[in-house]
Amino acid sequence: MKNIILLCFGFMVATPAVALDLGIATFNVDATPPVGSALCGGSVPPVIGVNDSLSARGLILLPRTQEPVVILVVDWAGIGNAGQTRWKQALAVAVGTSVDRVVVHAIHQHDAPFCDFSVEAIMAEAGLPGEMFEPAFAMEVIQRTAFAARNALGRGVPISHIGIGKAKVEKIASNRRILGDDGKVAQVRWTACTDPLLRAEPEGTIDPWLRTVSFWNGDVPVAILSHYATHPQSYYRTGLVSADFPGMARTGREKELPDSVHMHFNGAGGNIGAGKYNDGSIKNRAVLAGRLQDGMKKAFEATRKISLKNESLGWDTEKVSLPLRTEIDLETEKKRLADTSATLAERMNSAREIAWIERVRSDHPITISRLRVGPLQMMYMPGELFVEYQLAAQNMAPDDFVCMAAYGDYGPGYIGTHVSYAEGGYETGLHTSRTAPEVEGVLLNAMKVLLSR
Repeated sequence: MKNIILLCFGFMVATPAVALDLGIATFNVDATPPVGSALCGGSVPPVIGVNDSLSARGLILLPRTQEPVVILVVDWAGIGNAGQTRWKQALAVAVGTSVDRVVVHAIHQHDAPFCDFSVEAIMAEAGLPGEMFEPAFAMEVIQRTAFAARNALGRGVPISHIGIGKAKVEKIASNRRILGDDGKVAQVRWTACTDPLLRAEPEGTIDPWLRTVSFWNGDVPVAILSHYATHPQSYYRTGLVSADFPGMARTGREKELPDSVHMHFNGAGGNIGAGKYNDGSIKNRAVLAGRLQDGMKKAFEATRKISLKNESLGWDTEKVSLPLRTEIDLETEKKRLADTSATLAERMNSAREIAWIERVRSDHPITISRLRVGPLQMMYMPGELFVEYQLAAQNMAPDDFVCMAAYGDYGPGYIGTHVSYAEGGYETGLHTSRTAPEVEGVLLNAMKVLLSR
């Protein structure tokens, strides 16, 4: 267990592209927390029941002449710092690969758990164990996921084609940040918005396209992966566990294509929500789910299949150190954490800041990964990333089919663009985003390097 807990970081890892002889294995594990567990990092009521169950869904790519690649997506609010490390280490050991060939992403539903063992250790030392999430439950899910991944290796099937397709999703995504005449954020259009004036504002900058990647064994789509950028909430803060409207849409597609494994990824949706089209009513969850399911279906129907006979697979990573914002002081955060008169939310925010500052100062970087198969490039990014990064990635490789999954390592929280920090607003505020404006240059440079390989 000690080896699983250790943080392991190194230099850039680059795998040469090789002629494909590719297999795939899939697994699916229940990740529904028990009654009484904290949800969304303790910012919403704890579990009182289950509306619909949560899952951890993974696929293992098995190239004949390379180590396996593991891609996992979980119906949780976020997985950060040592939460990422423990999950990646467990999966790497289970399938016999290196940690840098494993990615773990969350969809970011809010009636769902967080997982960050770095913050939990700091909270426990301050006398606040289990307030952010239930660590024993999280470790149980990690162990069951690793066990399922190991067992899946015996059920791998050959892949003859990949498929790529996209479709516009109507009336879900809208930008949350409404700017005033002075160029500053005047109001935030939250994901559930009852203000008719805010809902009347334009959609703003979004990526309206849902992109689907499929892996085929002849005429059978073994796995179908959808990518769409938006906060995935309709109504929440209920204490009833739910995968929300992305989970409902995914379930709908499973009924339509029951022989395929369906995985959904949240793109760079940090500043995107459904607020223009969502008043937070219970009935609207099914409406949003129907629109997303329709986009999933149309993107799959638009699929272009590409034979792997003459294609190659490349897996590359870049290690990046994200700049700390100067307004945050470690000693101040330690004092507030220790202040029993401070609110639980304030102390928890300080624990998050302490974990991130100590990580950055200890030179434990973030890993960005990119999978290439022929014209397909799939980017795996950290934090609550602004949609501008997703649009930038597509512009960097205009001749390729570029998909992005954000909400990987949740340690840095929100990650805005350089200009967005000067604009103000919730997403780039203190204790919400733990990075400085210079983060844009660091990430864009890493993206450019990866997408050019």
